[in-house]
Amino acid sequence: METTKRLNTIELFAGVGGFRVGLEKANEDLFKVVWGNQWEPSRKAQDAFDCYASNFDEGIHSNEDITTVTDEAFRNLDAQIVVGGFPCQDYSVARSLSGEKGIQGKKGVLFWEIKRIIEATSPRYVLLENVDRLLKSPAKQRGRDFAVMLATFRDLGYKVEWRVLNAAEYGMAQRRRRVFIFATRDDSGFSKELESYTADDILFEKGFFAPVFPVKPEVIKNRRLEGMLPDDIVEISDTFTANFHNSGYMHGGRFHSIHTEPVFEKPTPLRDILQPEETVPDKFYLKESAIEKFNFLRGAKKIERTSADGHKYIYAEGGMSEIDDLDKPGRTMLTSEGTTNRSSHVVEVDGRRRFLTPLECERLNGFPDNWTSTMSDRMRYFCMGNALVVGLIERMGWRIEQIEQHHPVPVPAQESFFINNN
Repeated sequence: METTKRLNTIELFAGVGGFRVGLEKANEDLFKVVWGNQWEPSRKAQDAFDCYASNFDEGIHSNEDITTVTDEAFRNLDAQIVVGGFPCQDYSVARSLSGEKGIQGKKGVLFWEIKRIIEATSPRYVLLENVDRLLKSPAKQRGRDFAVMLATFRDLGYKVEWRVLNAAEYGMAQRRRRVFIFATRDDSGFSKELESYTADDILFEKGFFAPVFPVKPEVIKNRRLEGMLPDDIVEISDTFTANFHNSGYMHGGRFHSIHTEPVFEKPTPLRDILQPEETVPDKFYLKESAIEKFNFLRGAKKIERTSADGHKYIYAEGGMSEIDDLDKPGRTMLTSEGTTNRSSHVVEVDGRRRFLTPLECERLNGFPDNWTSTMSDRMRYFCMGNALVVGLIERMGWRIEQIEQHHPVPVPAQESFFINNN
């Protein structure tokens, strides 16, 4: 039996293409990004898109407001996978005034665009990334936003598995923690396989994440949550609350969530991603005044401040090392990297202190050297602060390839004829 020759992929909110880099590193013949969208509404210059377009040749490169792209345009892409790192926003919903029109999400919330694209394309798989606080937001109604998302996938006919991953715990160079969400359509072969397992089987061994991101085989006491999502998504938005843990599975509205512990792999230390000192321009080295500023910013402090309403309070901040340990992985990189900011990495090599270079920041995320060289240093730092760790996506690509090998999908008759005769 002939099987699918490739998986057409839609990459949403692509940035500089982290999902695509990771998937193509896993198997560039299997994963074909047919449409990648990157659009920054608040900027005239589209640096991330220009970087994306300069590094990839195939597929449609879209630099447009995704809300203006028609459903028909998405249907014509024949996509089997939708991927993307989307903004963490307020996912509350409400009943429409007329009632019969169903529910309405807040305008401008891009998750509803993901929902629309899934409705238009019915992909076999959906793979999304977000900050891990998504599981707990909003603070006044813990877990509501994530539950709205789970119910949306349920209503679209998908099973969902999620996992919070710290890249350094799986051998990579950055202590970057993000939640990844994998959804598989209910009628897919992998989805049907999951129905033969318990939730613990899925989360510890048989599901999407565990085979490539192993976890210890025990549940920490009192770190388990099970329940059923209400049928009415508006009820979820109005009243539902849950303390979701870092791993979980949802099928038909029934959710199981546990706290898993990784089987640690030795991380890549900072020193392994540094470029030779003779290649580092002088502009990245710190002057004495900047060193003094960093020593203050990274030191312990208690400062009296005054709030907007005149209330005085003490702002306290714990101390941290003046320089980053070269024998440990890097800390989470932020968009302010490379500025005189407490969160910026400061390394000391041969007695001199300096920022990480943009190239080294690319390495922290696993991108090829000079991937972002089309833009200014400031934007290179910014884009890497927003990017994901490519090595994580590469492993997920391996996992999808495994799934496809075990659950091949027949090619339509005329396409099979074409393959056999070429």
